Amino acid sequence: MYLALLVIFLQCSELYAQGKVYQVFTFNGVKIKVEPSDKVKNGAPMSIICHADISKNTDFQLKHNFTFFKDGKLVFMAISDKEDARYEIPVAKSADTGDYECRVKAGDKLVISKPIYVWVAGMTKPILTADKKEVSEGEIVKLRCELPEEVPPLEFFFRKTKTNSEPIEKRVAEQNQNFSEMEYYVEAGDNILQFDCFGKRQVKSGWESSQHSNKTLVTVKEPFRKPTLITTPSNNFTEGDIIEFECSTVAAEMRGIEIIFQKNRTILNSVRDKKFLKYSTLATQEDSGEYLCKVEQGAVSKTTKLNVFVSELFPKPTLSASMTQLDENKDLILNCSINGLRRANFSILRKSSSGDILLKKSRILAIKVNVNDTGSYTCKAEVKGIVKESKPVRISVYAPVSKPTLSVVSGSPEVVLGKPLQLICHSVMGTPPITFTFYKGDEIKKNVTNDTYATFLDEDIGLNDNGGYKCDARNNHSSGVKTSNILNVTVIVPIRGASLGSVPYGEVEVGSDTTFLCSVNEGSWPIDFKFFKKTDHEVLLHEVREYSDRTIWHKKTMKRKDTGTYYCMASNRASVDVRSHPITISVILAAWQKGVIAAFVLTAMAGAGAVALWWFLRKKKKAKGPSMEMSGSALAPNLTSEKLTRPPSDGNYYSGSGYIEDNENHMKSTDESKDSMENRHSQRIYGHPDAT
Repeated sequence: MYLALLVIFLQCSELYAQGKVYQVFTFNGVKIKVEPSDKVKNGAPMSIICHADISKNTDFQLKHNFTFFKDGKLVFMAISDKEDARYEIPVAKSADTGDYECRVKAGDKLVISKPIYVWVAGMTKPILTADKKEVSEGEIVKLRCELPEEVPPLEFFFRKTKTNSEPIEKRVAEQNQNFSEMEYYVEAGDNILQFDCFGKRQVKSGWESSQHSNKTLVTVKEPFRKPTLITTPSNNFTEGDIIEFECSTVAAEMRGIEIIFQKNRTILNSVRDKKFLKYSTLATQEDSGEYLCKVEQGAVSKTTKLNVFVSELFPKPTLSASMTQLDENKDLILNCSINGLRRANFSILRKSSSGDILLKKSRILAIKVNVNDTGSYTCKAEVKGIVKESKPVRISVYAPVSKPTLSVVSGSPEVVLGKPLQLICHSVMGTPPITFTFYKGDEIKKNVTNDTYATFLDEDIGLNDNGGYKCDARNNHSSGVKTSNILNVTVIVPIRGASLGSVPYGEVEVGSDTTFLCSVNEGSWPIDFKFFKKTDHEVLLHEVREYSDRTIWHKKTMKRKDTGTYYCMASNRASVDVRSHPITISVILAAWQKGVIAAFVLTAMAGAGAVALWWFLRKKKKAKGPSMEMSGSALAPNLTSEKLTRPPSDGNYYSGSGYIEDNENHMKSTDESKDSMENRHSQRIYGHPDAT
């Protein structure tokens, strides 16, 4: 029975599955639009509508999730079984301007619309407030401009308008707030100030401006009045008159009031906590110009200007000189005069760094000058207390130049060929400036104006430049030119091409002499020659100074230790050492020494042959019989004993081992050097007669 029920259940399930229909849908698209349009006036209602276009296989109910975004930020969400959703904005503001899009999700499917740009035209009207309605000059007014319901970033523009003036505008950018604050300094002269502001924001099409805010009035109080500046008796004066200035003001509070009187940038007088200032002076032409009276209290400053003209009483005097350049001990006359005026108090002065020196209270000065009278002179004239000074006149008094001396800067009157030569021309006496002229032969090379000396660099030195230099010196003295003595300069030719030779060359016998010759191709005399032998270090063997291009050095009694490499070095006053190529000298045995050694070797060989023959005969005798053996035995010891005990007759001996010692004391005199004796005693031959 249970099995039958199971079969019936399975059959019923299959029939139900065959009768069920799957729900299928797809998005054809999502669109977004704005009503009434995508450009809305500020304050008007606005609706953002999102529509989903969906196709279904049957008529079934589907839930839609609508999400609205503005500039990428979520602004509204709705869930509906309808294919439309609305985002209502009853009062549109400029902050609602931006890119809108909508996203629709149904089941596991999501579709996003294309964005639409909505522009809410116009901005809210800004509100301007001031922290004060009444201020004094020098105080600060703080303003606040706010754009309610607007979203930053914003730009604020504050405007200040004075009475009968154009507005002055200041800009402030705000990135994080919808208001801005500005401080204004109330300047002197401000009366009634009017302030307003407006804002701007950036949209896709450019910048959009708000309306102007309400106008705010600020009344300015004056702490003191603009000063009054007057002169008495008038504004026009003549040199010698007394000018009296008076500067005054009216202030509510005198404490802190300061009155300053100045001309150009120079302060002439000042007072504190007083209503007026007085200043008087004796009029001169330099007093013509603009004067300022300035009243200050705290941060407030007010100024009044006044122009004063002073006419000339008499012109400046003129100083004339009989001569401006003259020799010492000559007469000089200085004359001070005024054009069109003869009655005045004159004085003649000399200018000095420590102050003017009065020479004479007169219009004429006559003196006999010396060099110390060189300088600038002026004269002064006084009329009615007005003193005027002439332009300075420069007087130059000259002492004659002494005969110049010409010398080489380095000290020595010579120069190396190819090197520059620097000369100096000097005059001990003479008033500067002095003009020096350098000559090479009769050709002018250089003119130099200096105080006491001048230099000349000759960079073109040749072999024939051995003299002919001179110099002239002259100044403004009437004595004229002085000429130096002619300077002869020696040109030193550097050493070039040193070489070394020897006689004999290459091989030299022991005990013989060798001659070395060192020469140069070119070079000025004298020449220093040095001979060296190369060892572990350079060894100087001989040196000599020659007034020639070569030298000879005789080296006597060559020894075996003199074998080696030799070179020479030459130098002169050009201070350049020139080294020759090296040569090699080999010291060998003399011919007679070789003969003696050969004789010794032959003698040794003969002795060895005799011994061998003796040994051979002795062996042969032993073979013939005992008698012969006895006879040979008796003979051999006698011969051997005789040979070993015989004293040598010439100092040579033979040891039987191929060793020969050469003793030549009998060949040399007793006054030979110890070194030669030891050298000859030490000669030995081992194994071969040609070995050394």
